[in-house]
Amino acid sequence: MTNVPVIAIDGPSGVGKGTVSAKIARALNWHFLDSGVLYRAFVWLKGQNASALQSLQEVESIANELSIEFVWDFKTESYQVNRKSKEISSLLRSEAVSQGASQLASNPWVRQALISNQRAFRKPPGLVADGRDMGTVIFPDAFCKFYLTATPAVRAMRRHKQLKEMGLNVNLTELEKSIEERDFRDMHRSVAPLKRAENAILVDTTHQSVQEVYEGMMHSITGKNL
Repeated sequence: MTNVPVIAIDGPSGVGKGTVSAKIARALNWHFLDSGVLYRAFVWLKGQNASALQSLQEVESIANELSIEFVWDFKTESYQVNRKSKEISSLLRSEAVSQGASQLASNPWVRQALISNQRAFRKPPGLVADGRDMGTVIFPDAFCKFYLTATPAVRAMRRHKQLKEMGLNVNLTELEKSIEERDFRDMHRSVAPLKRAENAILVDTTHQSVQEVYEGMMHSITGKNL
């Protein structure tokens, strides 16, 4: 496809993909892609009618309007999401948008339309891509692939803490159930189901801190003579 190197990091929600992917991208000074943001932005842009898409042409029209950028924010030491130079990160973090994105991800038109959007982030000197099908579909030739996992209970607690910090009140039991239902949808959808790429390194983050996960993954990356 191209000689620009890619590190593909896949796994379900709540395993720490976004945080560790961002740390790796910053450490390497590479471009960053959180592919889930594109689906969230699609839902946010389309609104309540995101599930009532009528044609591939309609989907492609929306995809062409996304214009998503990931910009490093030195104050928060994290990536913010910009659309047409306007910061929209907070608008994409609600549980409703998250669930809508999960449901939308099963739509083959949407997945097809967003492939080119995602691959457009592949620019020199390299790309760290976080998602659910980065190593299996979008960047199958990635030189280094990881699959992160953790127990649903731990993932629910992490998500619960994140939402509380955003000022949102969510029931922990319901959140864990929602995560398990989303896992089932993602793993059993007919198009690009969530699964570990054959050559992906498995990383269980259940009992590891972000720093421990990061250091272990960086050791694997540098071991490939980057």
